[in-house]
Amino acid sequence: MFACPATDDFFRSRIDHMIDVRHPLAVLASRMPWQEIEAQVAQVFSRKARTGAALPDLDLFGEQVQRAARASHAGRPRVPLRIMISLLYLKHAFNESDEAVVARWADTPRWQFFSGCAYYEDRPPCDATTLVKFRRLLGEEGVEELLAQTIRVAVQLKLVSLSNSAR
Repeated sequence: MFACPATDDFFRSRIDHMIDVRHPLAVLASRMPWQEIEAQVAQVFSRKARTGAALPDLDLFGEQVQRAARASHAGRPRVPLRIMISLLYLKHAFNESDEAVVARWADTPRWQFFSGCAYYEDRPPCDATTLVKFRRLLGEEGVEELLAQTIRVAVQLKLVSLSNSAR
């Protein structure tokens, strides 16, 4: 096996060397305002301060404040926001189900490039239920806003015509 000279990983080659970067999806990936989109979405997922609830029973020391149980942070790490946002876009753009978009993502280097991955991964980025939960947390308005921003950029780049986006 030969090492790719432009990679930090000896055993893997970069996705941008595997695909045609002139493909409309690759061009869209490079022109999207990812940082702005991620900042908008991150506000929905920011941690909220938990307040304790006062117990109604009084003991010798007065009312007791009980904190809500904290979730363990020992679970699996979060999937990056860009990947989750990309999966939502790809799901709607290619009319895929949640399960199909996650499975197809693992087999399609162009989709992984759109999602911001530097190296090809042959495993799904998340479970399909994670995508469902992400979409529910964003709400209908949030999902529609994300898709509208993506369509605006695609129309500006003339990758999609207005007649295609009206469907």
